[in-house]
Amino acid sequence: MAVDTKISPLASVDPAAKIGKDVIIGPFAYVEGDVEIGDRTEIRAHAQILNGARIGKDCVIHGNAVIAGEPQDLKFVGEYSTAIIGDRCKIRECVTVNRGTASKGTTIIGNDVLLMAYSHIAHDCVLKDHIIIGNASQIAGEVEIDDWAIVSGGALVHQFTRISQHVMIQGGSRVGKDIPPYTLIGREPIAYCGINIVGLRRRGFSNDQIYRINDIYRTIYQRGLNNSEALDVVESEIPECEERNLILNFIKGSKRGIVRGSID
Repeated sequence: MAVDTKISPLASVDPAAKIGKDVIIGPFAYVEGDVEIGDRTEIRAHAQILNGARIGKDCVIHGNAVIAGEPQDLKFVGEYSTAIIGDRCKIRECVTVNRGTASKGTTIIGNDVLLMAYSHIAHDCVLKDHIIIGNASQIAGEVEIDDWAIVSGGALVHQFTRISQHVMIQGGSRVGKDIPPYTLIGREPIAYCGINIVGLRRRGFSNDQIYRINDIYRTIYQRGLNNSEALDVVESEIPECEERNLILNFIKGSKRGIVRGSID
């Protein structure tokens, strides 16, 4: 244990835990032995860091959060697994991140991720970087969420769903289909509502890139074509570029099918 680490005498920390430099562990926090906590991370009062947790540097884990809890999966029979949290993550009050199962062996949270209060990340999920999960959103097992996606508060995401890059999902949404990149998703039932223009501009996308993305989705959702026909038209009419390739590859690789278009 690093000499500059500050552990409250009221915390319960297993001496086998690997604690980095300048870590702060508050009163009544609970840290089990098979745990790694990176430099300058703060574990606040009443947080639980359980066996299998691997937490990066410069994170803040707020009160009553539980990291690496047992999966809520009846197929789990006690096999060894982990929950990996990247660097600079903020995990707010009462968040739960379950560790993996035999399916993948680990749950992964990337760098610079914000998990807001009462959100849940189930077993074997993979969340990449710069993601925001809103208050009380529930992410089921083996969901994959790509960079810069935002899932607003109270959303329910079905198991095995894939959410691509730069997506914005409306609060309270029930997500059961794959969400292609750059899109704005909302309404009830959920539907494609346009592209995430505000998010793309914040990320530095040019007007040309945004116009091209918009043209691709007009072809997919507004020309009365089925998915196969629409993808063929996109490939023939839209010049090859990173944005086009990402959209095409995501839709072609979707096993659940993508979210429907708006009927309005």
